[in-house]
Amino acid sequence: MSTFWIILTGALVASTCGIVGCFLVLRKMAMIGDAISHSVLPGIVIAFLISGSRDSLFMLLGAAVIGLITVFLIQLFHQSGVQSDASIGVVFTALFAVGVILVSMYTRNIDLDLDCVLYGEIAYVPWNTIEIGGVDIGPKAVWGIGLALLLCVILITAFYKQFKICSFDPAMAAAVGIPVALFHYLLMGLVSVSTVASFESVGAILVVGMLVVPPATAYLLTERLSRMILISIVLGCASSVIGYYLARMLDASIAGSMICVAGGLFLLALLFSPTHGVIFRKIQQKRLLA
Repeated sequence: MSTFWIILTGALVASTCGIVGCFLVLRKMAMIGDAISHSVLPGIVIAFLISGSRDSLFMLLGAAVIGLITVFLIQLFHQSGVQSDASIGVVFTALFAVGVILVSMYTRNIDLDLDCVLYGEIAYVPWNTIEIGGVDIGPKAVWGIGLALLLCVILITAFYKQFKICSFDPAMAAAVGIPVALFHYLLMGLVSVSTVASFESVGAILVVGMLVVPPATAYLLTERLSRMILISIVLGCASSVIGYYLARMLDASIAGSMICVAGGLFLLALLFSPTHGVIFRKIQQKRLLA
């Protein structure tokens, strides 16, 4: 049964991150998930200091608030003339450093460190369960990530056209009356919720990897956004299944194995994609020269 829960958790993370990750890849903001997963550390520490508890709910609320602040600061700096990648780097390193200082100052005698709050282990998911009325309803991670996935599906489905136009042509979106800033922050909010809901249980490496690698692979395989999202989800889920059994065979990290499989699929797409593949383009060049 533990195998089922681990694979299901990986698939849920892959689906949630795959949906929002496609929009991040199109916007050239793929690494914002990495920024959020590190910059939320001050929120986690502050939530602990206020509540005096390591309860996951307080931690997640603190992390979510700082995640949204991170997104706001990145956008603010970018609008002020700082390049997007530089904005991401400045904000997440500064907030992460503040978090490290807070950990070292206020939680020296408490089991609250970087491993504890940032780098979860997906193998432990089946044992961290929720009970309602004495009935075990399954792992906490499955419910948390499942709710994040449901939220993403509802909002992306409801405002698919607006998200699509804002991602491809923000100027046109503004011209036709779409509030570009609102949908930008709505998307970034989804990224923040998806990241925070996932990383405590499965680890930052899996979240960041699923936000970037399957969407980037799907980008090489299709020119349509709807297909890109679907392919990204399928590739992410396949990576979760194959990666789990690879980790069992090698006695290695499960999250690391899942992302290694996703990286292997990206390499295959890079080489053999019918539109962007290196080998396909070489064949086309030889045909033109012949």
